[in-house]
Amino acid sequence: MEPTLLILVFLIVVALAFDFLNGLHDAANSIATIVSTRVLSAKWAVLWAAFFNFIAFMFFGLHVAKMVGSGIVDPHIISDRLIFGALGGAISWNLLTWWAGIPSSSSHALIGGLVGAAIAKVGGLGAIQWAGLSATAAGIVVSPTMGFVLALLLVLIVSWLFVKSSPFFADKVFRKAQFVSAALYSLGHGGNDAQKTMGIIAALLFAHGATGKPGEIPFWVVIACQAAMGLGTLFGGWRIVHTMGSKITRLTPMQGFCAETGGAIMLFMATHVGVPVSTTHTITGAIVGVGASRRASAVRWGVAKDIVIAWIVTLPAAALTAAVFYYLGFWMT
Repeated sequence: MEPTLLILVFLIVVALAFDFLNGLHDAANSIATIVSTRVLSAKWAVLWAAFFNFIAFMFFGLHVAKMVGSGIVDPHIISDRLIFGALGGAISWNLLTWWAGIPSSSSHALIGGLVGAAIAKVGGLGAIQWAGLSATAAGIVVSPTMGFVLALLLVLIVSWLFVKSSPFFADKVFRKAQFVSAALYSLGHGGNDAQKTMGIIAALLFAHGATGKPGEIPFWVVIACQAAMGLGTLFGGWRIVHTMGSKITRLTPMQGFCAETGGAIMLFMATHVGVPVSTTHTITGAIVGVGASRRASAVRWGVAKDIVIAWIVTLPAAALTAAVFYYLGFWMT
């Protein structure tokens, strides 16, 4: 096998490993509420989430993948070394936050890594596509805010609809409804997050002349990325499940349903318009929203503050780490 082809295969495998880690890291986003409300055990919850992660490609277009592959940095400067730097930075940050149990954003780690490696390559900001990067950065604020608002609104609607129902009846209904809301959130997770790795692989293939235009996504890339994310979800992210499902606020099945449904609506909208948002940010905002619907003191704001700090740090930290990996990849083209 020729050296350039060997490097291409190596980087595709690393990208799929990132997708696997993304599923591992963000599995908690899909299952935290349904596990914390004891509707499903962790074992069955990850199976449920992994299935819907995998089939997400059947329900969404590839707008997010095209944005990541050609809308964040100029696709004509993409090289093996740049992708190596981007993936190295993103994976390193993901492993650190996963080990620490911090629900940071895999999505923004990847975007930060891509930007950091691009800056290292051109020695400045000239290769950055500001429209795409600005939309992605705006997601840091918009996705948790919308998750918060939608979840809070759903709590108010559901509370009004079930005001005359007994607590036992409402609990029974929402324990069943959480199967649907968890499936919807897992679809949104798989639909938005797996596409980010698709975009990276598509950019790499374009750089090697294996595709005709930037953002073109072969079907085998779609299936490989969805499968890698689904497998990652199967292994779960138990430290982060604990943070998301119980440390921020205690959830009932009704609140879990509202948080998952509100988060899913936000993810569906973002995926439809092609904006790569963070599933972590979205579900955290939704969980805070349902907690605040009871009373402000029901939310452990100290934990929420630590999570927000991790969000803010992720983009620059991943970018800086990616620049280091870019320089370490001097042996690549």
